Amino acid sequence: MNTFQAIIIAIVEGLTEFLPISSTAHMGFIAHLMGMNGNDEYLKMYQVSIQFGAILAVVVAYWKKFFYFKNFNFYIKLAIAVIPALVLGKLFDDKIEAVLGNQIAITITLIVGGIILLFVDKWFKQPKVTEEEKITNKTALTIGFFQCLAMMPGTSRSAASIIGGMALGLSRKVAAEFSFFLAVPTMLAVTLYSVLLKTWGEGTSQAAKGYEMIFANKENTINFFMGNIIAFIVALIAIKSFIALLNKFGFTIWGWYRIIIGVLLLILFANGYIQ
Repeated sequence: MNTFQAIIIAIVEGLTEFLPISSTAHMGFIAHLMGMNGNDEYLKMYQVSIQFGAILAVVVAYWKKFFYFKNFNFYIKLAIAVIPALVLGKLFDDKIEAVLGNQIAITITLIVGGIILLFVDKWFKQPKVTEEEKITNKTALTIGFFQCLAMMPGTSRSAASIIGGMALGLSRKVAAEFSFFLAVPTMLAVTLYSVLLKTWGEGTSQAAKGYEMIFANKENTINFFMGNIIAFIVALIAIKSFIALLNKFGFTIWGWYRIIIGVLLLILFANGYIQ
């Protein structure tokens, strides 16, 4: 992966992390379009770990919320909500990694998720929770389980957790913001595991920890830190825009987007334009 490719993937991550369209799917498709090997271990690690840069944008955008330490219940709810992802993510880590290189499976998931999004606004018309403070610990835990649906690449972590929140009575705005908040501990854990603990390419001659790949050469090191910075800047711009668009248009526009992009990709795959 050269520097130009790393920049493009980071921009895509920043733009799509908080949209219900799957940042993982978009990064994978863009990588394929640029002729990159979807099974390259450094590429997989890079796509996962630069999500941390995007997540930091949430902390900055909502810094008053994250650093208001008197609201201890807020931190408790996040801690409870992240538990399912920590447990199930570890259990299914190998299966998730295997799917990352399967663009057909990811594309089909993208389309199925798009169809679901077409009906979300009709299903949940009367929210009962319009403030984050009214989210209970039980609701937070249930949203955490909904978030785990996104372990299938192409689902979208934000879509799964937002829809889960709305199904539990949260308004679109509150569900979206809680999804953003929950992304922070979730992606922090994912990044630390991917960089420090996980052995990528285990069982092969190229097996290595994430940090070993990052510091294997100068280009990898520069790409990693630059990618997180770019993802952070782009995501910071995208967060508020998404909330505004969600309030104005709902989920239907994103559902059609997923379906159209998914169908186009399947056509490209079928005709051999993308391997």
